[in-house]
Amino acid sequence: MDTLIFQLQAPLSSWGDVAVGEYRPTADYPSQSAIHGLLGAALGIDRDDDEAQSALRAGFRIAVGVLDQGRLLRDYHTSQVPSRTDLKKRPHATRRDELLVPKEDLNTILSSRDYRQNAASLVALQPLGPAPYSLHELAAALATPRFVLYLGRKSCPPAAPLHPRVVGAESIRAAFATYQEQLSALVQQHAPAYTSANVTAIQKIVWGDDFGQDDMANVGVPRDFSVNRKDQVISRKGWQFADRREHIALLVKE
Repeated sequence: MDTLIFQLQAPLSSWGDVAVGEYRPTADYPSQSAIHGLLGAALGIDRDDDEAQSALRAGFRIAVGVLDQGRLLRDYHTSQVPSRTDLKKRPHATRRDELLVPKEDLNTILSSRDYRQNAASLVALQPLGPAPYSLHELAAALATPRFVLYLGRKSCPPAAPLHPRVVGAESIRAAFATYQEQLSALVQQHAPAYTSANVTAIQKIVWGDDFGQDDMANVGVPRDFSVNRKDQVISRKGWQFADRREHIALLVKE
């Protein structure tokens, strides 16, 4: 089956998890909602365009191959914001507008925000029925995105090209292997000092219920365990998410 594969690497990334109070955690690999947001940005779909966003989410199933979960970095974050009352009847389209209120009307908000340092993943997409875009259209958009791409937060730009490629393979694991072989050959062609031995092994593969029950046929590896993850978008405008079932296969076991 044809599968679109692309890579995500950055010095810092942040894959939002359930946030309570002042603590903003991150998962150690990309969430489904973050990947959908990345695809929407590449295609130029506005966040408030619920119809186009919903069609994109329903049109594809996603699997993630974790190459390196990176190290945890926790940032003690402070920011100044005016109250809603102070913003009434004042233009505040930009951050600069917000800070033009008198200093005594600014409030300080404290929070702890988590990031992953030097994490790397591969993402696989396969169409589900009549998808709104072909895999080649998605690959072209990821190569030349309409909007700026970032990995979870605007302070986390990609450190390497996403290098989207459509490969034919019987399973997700086989598609990842083919992609890594092709990428290794490309790197060796342009930088002979690097060889295929430098290809990072996939630590784990993560997928959802939309891949069906036959793990070996569709993913190429049996699941080790399953978890619930609240990253299925209900509404981008309302910032609402639902739980979904996620299955994980550990390829590197301690």
